Amino acid sequence: MPKRSAGILLFRRNVDGVEVMLVHPGGPFWTNKDKGAWSIPKGEFDETEDPLDAARRELHEETGIKANGKFIALQPVRLRSGKWVLAWALEKDVDVSKIRSNHFSTEWPPGSGRTKTFPEVDRAGWFAVTEANEKINPAQAGWLRELERILETPA
Repeated sequence: MPKRSAGILLFRRNVDGVEVMLVHPGGPFWTNKDKGAWSIPKGEFDETEDPLDAARRELHEETGIKANGKFIALQPVRLRSGKWVLAWALEKDVDVSKIRSNHFSTEWPPGSGRTKTFPEVDRAGWFAVTEANEKINPAQAGWLRELERILETPA
């Protein structure tokens, strides 16, 4: 069975329209990468965990944000690696300056024999959908268009 991840696309509405919250991966590989590097908070889960519960767990682990409310299921995305990513949108306004992330350890620099610890997410930001389209990993950009379509449709 291919690996699966689950995540949550937070959004908020203001006078200028819809904004989405994206996170930037931590660690030395991502330090100088911006365009196409941002993502929704997400992570892997196995068959023993409910996908939405996994998405809520990952959001909390990567940002410190607890998610409750009316979740909007988005279309799953299949990555080139074969991994499926399931996502939900949730309207929630949060202060991105206060996010806190779990950490991971890796050998750095490679081949040095030294282990360094890095945050899984080093920052988060609110972006208008147009700007988010430039920042988000291209495999996830469809969720932005889907969210816009959903929000434009009268309830």
